[in-house]
Amino acid sequence: MQCPFCQTDNDRVLDSRSSADGFSVRRRRECLSCSRRYTTHERLEELSIKVVKKDGVREPFIRDKIRHGIIKACWKRPISSEEIETTISAVEGEVYSRFENEIASNEIGEIVMEHLSMLDQVAYVRFASVYREFTDVRDFVDELQPILQRRR
Repeated sequence: MQCPFCQTDNDRVLDSRSSADGFSVRRRRECLSCSRRYTTHERLEELSIKVVKKDGVREPFIRDKIRHGIIKACWKRPISSEEIETTISAVEGEVYSRFENEIASNEIGEIVMEHLSMLDQVAYVRFASVYREFTDVRDFVDELQPILQRRR
């Protein structure tokens, strides 16, 4: 691994740990040339699954798009970064395990909503309002009915 400080390719691994989600490895490294320490994260190389958009256009599955949507939904909620990352990894894992070559964008939206409903109900409703394109308060009420019924 090339040192980000001195750009030499001479380091040693001090510590390796699996992440909580099991999808990445965190390595603490020390450069043997400049003695500075840094951290790297290793992830499985992304598989080439295509997302089929509403208009039929196909584009590569991009994990960061899931991250962006989930972070927006969880904004100012009492949810830790680790919980968010675990949710993102769970969604990604489900996409890769259930679909081989292609997945419809609405399938991804449903998977995200399923995981958000278990994480935080407000984040779930926020995501649903964008994903399902709510236009008025009635749409929110309709989405909340099943949640309120489960609470009783």
